[in-house]
Amino acid sequence: MSFTRVLIANRGEIARRIQRGCRRLGLESVAVFSEADRDAPFVTEADHAVCVGGAAPSESYLNVDAILDAARAAGAGAVHPGYGFLSENAAFAAAVEAAGLVFIGPGPDAIARMGSKIEAKAAAEAAGVPVLPGYRGADQSDARLLAEAEALGTPFLVKASAGGGGRGMRLVTDLRNAAEAIAGARAEAKGAFGDATVFLERYAPRARHVEVQVLGDSHGTVLHLGDRDCSLQRNHQKLIEEAPAADLPEAVRNDMRAAAVRLAQAIGYRSAGTVEYLYDPGHGEYYFLEMNTRLQVEHPVTEAITGIDLVEWQLRIARGEPLTLTQTDVQFDGHAIEIRIAAENPAENFRPETGRITLWAPPSGVRLDSGVEAGSVVGYHYDSMLAKLIVHAPDRAGAIRQAVAAIDTFVVGGVGLNLAYQRALLIHPDFRAFRHHTSGLAEMFPDGWTHPAPEAQDMALAAMALHLHLTPAGASPWESLGSWRLTAPAGRAGAVSYWDAADEEPIRMTGSGAELAAGLPDGQTVAAEVAALAGDRLHGRIGGVRFSRIAYVVRAPGHWRVHLQTPAGMTATDLRTLEDRHLSRAAGGSAGADTLVAPMPGAVAEIRVAPGDRVAAGDTLVVLEAMKLLQSLRAPVAGVVAEIYCAPGDTVAGHAPLVKLDPEDKR
Repeated sequence: MSFTRVLIANRGEIARRIQRGCRRLGLESVAVFSEADRDAPFVTEADHAVCVGGAAPSESYLNVDAILDAARAAGAGAVHPGYGFLSENAAFAAAVEAAGLVFIGPGPDAIARMGSKIEAKAAAEAAGVPVLPGYRGADQSDARLLAEAEALGTPFLVKASAGGGGRGMRLVTDLRNAAEAIAGARAEAKGAFGDATVFLERYAPRARHVEVQVLGDSHGTVLHLGDRDCSLQRNHQKLIEEAPAADLPEAVRNDMRAAAVRLAQAIGYRSAGTVEYLYDPGHGEYYFLEMNTRLQVEHPVTEAITGIDLVEWQLRIARGEPLTLTQTDVQFDGHAIEIRIAAENPAENFRPETGRITLWAPPSGVRLDSGVEAGSVVGYHYDSMLAKLIVHAPDRAGAIRQAVAAIDTFVVGGVGLNLAYQRALLIHPDFRAFRHHTSGLAEMFPDGWTHPAPEAQDMALAAMALHLHLTPAGASPWESLGSWRLTAPAGRAGAVSYWDAADEEPIRMTGSGAELAAGLPDGQTVAAEVAALAGDRLHGRIGGVRFSRIAYVVRAPGHWRVHLQTPAGMTATDLRTLEDRHLSRAAGGSAGADTLVAPMPGAVAEIRVAPGDRVAAGDTLVVLEAMKLLQSLRAPVAGVVAEIYCAPGDTVAGHAPLVKLDPEDKR
């Protein structure tokens, strides 16, 4: 089982992570990439790279034949699947071995057994691990599933048997919605995993998600490397993970760990794997969820508290080496937290964000596993997670402080991220007091979450940062501010107006030299003594109190974006000059309220209406696929379908018109 060159059948941050593990052991890495990823960091940093197809995952990262051809062409002796894509595909693992290559992971039989969530639960029961009640039968007819749903009662989950990562999963709280949920879960499961088999499972609404990391070799040894808590989730996808699981009774913790080892031993497991549980703190009970037969996204928090490199051990085990550790050798140090950094807008139901990253300035002193850098393009073909921020401290409170401090100095431009939302979760009293659970976001933010509005002083400083950027010390405003300006005395500041997103009253900047005053739309005036922008910082005094804040000014289409460090975290303020404002108004308007538009780039998966159909406001008109998720796009108003501008299979741009309605109130 010797090999010197490893093909990594994945992309992004996990491909770079595995490359680092290969370098540590003196192994060469081979990247496979799609046309969309040709210039991605994981491609340029690999020792060898092979294009395996188009941007769609089915043409590249899920194309088994192309990946095996790439392995042969590059002279690879082993294949590491990473996570997602083909990582839990037993047929792929078998094909790798049949090609005479080493599959870095468990054997195909273990993958198949645990990959079927139905069979996995049977194996767990046989190993004495409790499971949730539900239906896991072979009869997949609508009639049987609906009958079982009625017998089970609400709330329950429809889950893909071959699923993971929240795809192919629907929560049902009203039996009248069961048929639609089953159909949606089937379609998403078929598209993501090639298997439409689903099962039903009782939903535990206030449970925590606790999992145990296991590591097994080919010589019969299986160890656990402790536990993690991954309870903060949106749409059944994890947001924040920590190790160890906090506020867990030691008896329950020890039982979970022992059960995980017992299950792994029962199926002859080798490599890194994770046994996931639901823990009901109200009753002190836990239930088996599934076993992930791959490296987890959140593996860095386990590495942080154990000092054990999981990727290195995956590679060594694949070479046939026995574990040199014993269970007593596995010691736990402190507390670690991982933040998933995703290109999405939590204020708009986690809508995916796409575009080019124009600015990427991560914090120092922490671990960052990233798949992107400045200049990277974030498209709609793949998962929205771009990077992971990992902190390690002596205790949980210290880890939370470190994570917040890191987010407060993380600056990204060009693509919206979820960092502000993650910060809000970290500082929320429920998270700090261990009251969080898998469905807790609705309780933590009952009215939804919105980006906090900037304080008056922060808005003023953002405008001052832009003003200093546009009028460097010694420059005349007549040379620096473009074609439009208000008539005012000349000088470094003059009297210049900037408009925020509300586009109502401007922020009026006056002053000269280092003395600036910003007149805000609400009538407040903030005066400051400011120095020129020095690198990435804005220095000065307000009311005799010195300040120094991170500040970046970047150009965006039609406006300037100012990234400013504030007491509440990093803010991004969009400001327009008078010239920007005039040019924007001259460019014209957008689609009207009677037209359904694509909220992001994507592929049209389904059209549920035809011209002439009468629809109510909120009815689903189009189903769009973006970043591996299906999104129902609903009628903005009641009316009759007048025109349809797209067809199933079409690729559409963000803000593209899809369906035009003849509104009911105009008929």
